[in-house]
Amino acid sequence: MTDMIKVRNLKKRYGNKQAVNGISFTVKKGEIFGILGPNGAGKTTTLEMMETLRPIDEGTVEIDGIDVAKHPQKIKYVIGVQPQTPAFQDKTRLTEVIEMFAAAYGEKVDPMAFLKDVDLEDKAKSFVEDLSGGQKQRLSITTALVHGPKVFFLDEPTTGLDPQARRHLWDLIEKVREKGISVVMTTHYMDEAEILCDRIAVMDNGKIVAIDSPQNLIKALLKRGFKKKQHVEQANLEDVFIDLTGKGLRDE
Repeated sequence: MTDMIKVRNLKKRYGNKQAVNGISFTVKKGEIFGILGPNGAGKTTTLEMMETLRPIDEGTVEIDGIDVAKHPQKIKYVIGVQPQTPAFQDKTRLTEVIEMFAAAYGEKVDPMAFLKDVDLEDKAKSFVEDLSGGQKQRLSITTALVHGPKVFFLDEPTTGLDPQARRHLWDLIEKVREKGISVVMTTHYMDEAEILCDRIAVMDNGKIVAIDSPQNLIKALLKRGFKKKQHVEQANLEDVFIDLTGKGLRDE
């Protein structure tokens, strides 16, 4: 597969703190790529430089062959971004939100088709402020895709969601990948990264300390002699919750 993203020796400094310290990686077309790390590791700063939201101090980022620093306006038509906390104008119906986002890119779309993709067609005439947290996240995903981007960025997309909404969002992310869109995401949920991501970069103190598939990273840890008490269960508490309360999404 071809590389959709190429990051080379990327750096960002805030005063005396080197937030991102010379990281390099690639993301292939149609790949879900995760960036993991503790708070302050440089994950969000890395995404914001790739998204043209912060200037790059040193190094380069190319997306679909376009240099992010040299051509930020071109990049905005190639990427879609879902922020940690979606914010929409109040007293705006969902169909109007889709139309406004599309118009910003010079596109004219069928709002209902996009809302159907994220199971919000029954909320088409509702106001944004009447949506639940999970519904707002789903709306945020579809507004980021109205212009047909080649790369989709998500920063901790399932934080604060209930188990049904969280698993439904996983399905949506996989559907985005099935369209051939490259997905770059951060998350603090290790199970989420293990299930969704084809490859993971682990960041700490502004550097990438490991990069590989989740399975290979786990195997490498075991080869280094890592052991813990083994207690294998066929289900966990989240599975119990889903089983008892159903898989269906709840409207709040």
